[in-house]
Amino acid sequence: MKDKLDKHSAKAHPTTHFMHRFEQGVFKRPNIILSIILMVTVFFASQIPGLKIYSDFADLLPQTHPYIELHNEIKGSFGGANVIIVGVEFTESTVFTNEALARVHRITQAVDSLPGVNHNLVASVAHRNSRNVWLTPEGNVNSEPYYNPDKTNLSQPELDNLRDAIVADPRVYGPLVSPDMHMALVKAQLIEGKLDYAETYRQIQALRAEESAPGVKIHVTGQPMLVGWTYQYLSQIVEIFLFTGLIMIALLVFYFRKAYGILIPLAGVVVSSIWGLGIISLFGYNLDPLSLVIPFLISARAMSHGIQLVERYYQELVNNDHITAARLTFESLFRPGSLGVVSDAIGLLLIAIGSIPLNTKMAHYASIWALSIIITVLLAVPLLLSILPRPKSSEIKSNVFRNIGSLVAGIVSGPQAAAKVLLLALAALCVGGYFSSHVVIGESEPGSPILYQDHDYNISSKAVNDSFPGSEELYIIAETDENGGIKRPEVLKALADFERHMLLDPEVGGAKGAPDLVTQVNRLLHNTDPRWVQIPDDQLYIGGLMYTYMMSNPIPGALNEFVDTDERVAALVFYYKDHQGETIRRAIHMAKQWIAENEGKVDGLTIRLAGGTIGVIAAQNEAAYETNLMVLPAVFALIFIFVTVFYSSFMAGAMMLMAMIFATTLTYGYMGLVEMGINSNTVPIIAVGVGVGIDYSIYMMDRIRAEMAKLGNLGQAVRAAIGTTGLAISFTATTLIAGIVMWVILSDLRFQSDAALLLIVMVVLNAIAAMLLVPSWVLLMKPKFITSAYTDDDGVIHADHNPRPVQKITPEVEKEKISA
Repeated sequence: MKDKLDKHSAKAHPTTHFMHRFEQGVFKRPNIILSIILMVTVFFASQIPGLKIYSDFADLLPQTHPYIELHNEIKGSFGGANVIIVGVEFTESTVFTNEALARVHRITQAVDSLPGVNHNLVASVAHRNSRNVWLTPEGNVNSEPYYNPDKTNLSQPELDNLRDAIVADPRVYGPLVSPDMHMALVKAQLIEGKLDYAETYRQIQALRAEESAPGVKIHVTGQPMLVGWTYQYLSQIVEIFLFTGLIMIALLVFYFRKAYGILIPLAGVVVSSIWGLGIISLFGYNLDPLSLVIPFLISARAMSHGIQLVERYYQELVNNDHITAARLTFESLFRPGSLGVVSDAIGLLLIAIGSIPLNTKMAHYASIWALSIIITVLLAVPLLLSILPRPKSSEIKSNVFRNIGSLVAGIVSGPQAAAKVLLLALAALCVGGYFSSHVVIGESEPGSPILYQDHDYNISSKAVNDSFPGSEELYIIAETDENGGIKRPEVLKALADFERHMLLDPEVGGAKGAPDLVTQVNRLLHNTDPRWVQIPDDQLYIGGLMYTYMMSNPIPGALNEFVDTDERVAALVFYYKDHQGETIRRAIHMAKQWIAENEGKVDGLTIRLAGGTIGVIAAQNEAAYETNLMVLPAVFALIFIFVTVFYSSFMAGAMMLMAMIFATTLTYGYMGLVEMGINSNTVPIIAVGVGVGIDYSIYMMDRIRAEMAKLGNLGQAVRAAIGTTGLAISFTATTLIAGIVMWVILSDLRFQSDAALLLIVMVVLNAIAAMLLVPSWVLLMKPKFITSAYTDDDGVIHADHNPRPVQKITPEVEKEKISA
């Protein structure tokens, strides 16, 4: 009974001693546990040959979003986002020469032969679907292709007549032939699930090499080409991997200069990586080239945990035998390390909250991979150290990293200095908050953010968009409640009004839809009199105009790009020059504005948003924004709860929340400063950065608590913690940066480089928060779970509700503590 009343007795804390008994039990059977870990490692290694690295376009789309549901419905009929666009530019002549037209025809045929192409949705001035329609003297409507490959030696008058006919056709002049007549477009829709990105890229590049000539430039853009480009950089992964490995080994040599300090952290990384890659293969997931930064980060994180364990082991060797040193290392770092790993896993797992399959898959395998570090590093490394012979020398030579702790400890020297640090942090928060308000949803510049602006793909995109109304398409779908409903005059007039409303946007370069078709055929039947560019009031007459156009075209499905076979659904297509976040936001806003103002005015008419490249990216942006609103608060809340419960202290959770808010706000400030948008690619990076970075603050807080229990003086405890854990933080942060910095230096994929740079910024900010803000907060707020810390008979740390008074730091007290 007396033992239970004694707070220093282990019996007085039965719950908290469960983990302590586990830690003791682990070290009784090190060989058995390590053998099990080895067998599991061999199993996962056998799964790695089945791992596949590729991109799946469907994985990039939030499948539950209404825009993507519409995209999936119409991509086989009206078209989708998998469009490939070839711009054939003639710098020394116009398109209207025999040689130029023949070249455009050859390129059109080559594009029509691409794997997975939808032959009904190929468009070009030289394609059979581009037809000249005219009224014969007998009153019949006739048509023929603009370009006849059997007649390649047209005279100049014939070429002039062809040019005049095309200029008079708004379906070709503008969309397929540039206004300056120096570029022709070849467009094709590729069928998702059937296209082969690598083969498409290979054939397109072969086509460019074959058809390029003096005075001829061939530009290629579109999602399939973009993915094809990313595949070309897979070989860089090996190069980046090798350089990263060399940098990490060099850091370990520089830091430890001992075999254990080099080989054991590396062994932890190798085992962790085998488990992670085996898990991905076992789940049947593919590893996407765009998300490779995350696996590299997890591997670097495993190494940083290994480094901290070996560093602590050498510290314990000074006064203990090697088995005791390994056990004390395990007991000291396993619990805070596990909490840090769980924090990593939380950030990774919560990425699955969004509706993008790529991020959901990554959340599943990456969170399990991160959790496996508890076994492969936090458990295995101390056990391995316990069965290995004692190192001949436990002395670690001084290096630059070992001076960082003392420098920081000098900055946070007391309550006054701590107050200044926190005031500076508050000022930094205000600045970060200002710049974070400039962060846009989506992209902040034209072209693809996956590649650099001077990349061939983005240069091609710019060339096409500079010459045409726009290559980025927005599909708006009009549905009626009955077959033939699209032919109703009030429906077509409403759609024409919708077109006029959308064309008020200066970013819209043009539009295509059933109203345009009806008015153009109506004008044609009235000797091209512009007064007849109008929608008739008779439904039967409108049906006759559409039938006339269809019958004038011997190619089946002439109306398929405008209406479905039941004439119940119609597509309106709007052309934009870019898919920047602001462009897409305005496009969707204007469409919703018209719908809100005109909803219900036409019986049975429904307008649905949105397909095409603009619609798909709009869905991705909206999903990213919603995910961002959910994921970060969830990460903050869960880490706050775990830390609060783990330390039985609200103040502990509040400190971690402060550190997370500081690092995250300044991260968004950095994004605003460099004009990096919030999208489906950056949201998971931020969530991962929060989970990974908070480890540092947890380690610092835990070490201050341990030093307080040992020294009994808050000022000394803070300085001792900074001098030891601060050293580990500075080096592990450097290790993490080294694990991903080669993506910044070597990767030709801009997104990978930007993602790595964003993670580096978050690592640095979290390290600053841990080494400066957490100690400063402790010195000023004097939280009870730290100031009341003491150890029981088994060395487990606890805190009373009635804290002992914090000793005032005086030269006499400090001298006495140091001598003790």
